[in-house]
Amino acid sequence: VTPLIFSSSYERGESHNINSGELFKTWHVNVTNGMSNNKILFLHCKSGDNDLGIHNLIVGNYSTWKFKLRIFGKTLFWCYMASDNRHAAFDVFWEDENFFYRCNWKFCDWIAKDNGIYLKNIPEGYDEFRHKWEPGRL
Repeated sequence: VTPLIFSSSYERGESHNINSGELFKTWHVNVTNGMSNNKILFLHCKSGDNDLGIHNLIVGNYSTWKFKLRIFGKTLFWCYMASDNRHAAFDVFWEDENFFYRCNWKFCDWIAKDNGIYLKNIPEGYDEFRHKWEPGRL
């Protein structure tokens, strides 16, 4: 998987209190197929400025990208994931201090598991359940 470097726009009104030093940091987002039984994870991630393309990840494989926060506007990435006859669609990166804490201020690690989607809470050392699988595909 080739990492990409870019920035994205964000229009939602979530509050954040990010210091100017964060603007120059390189952030990483990683999405891993952590499911069982050789299930393929269909993954399509985007931002307001970039389409990261479609990936079909076998168990244990991942897709990753890196970027810097936008100076003007806010940075947002979202993904659509599907496996078997179920799906999930949600934001995988947004500017929020609580979210940044979970990512250890540099690396956001998402894991698709059989029972849902998890964000690795790096400082506290556990996978935090964030999204359930919805029936069907979009």
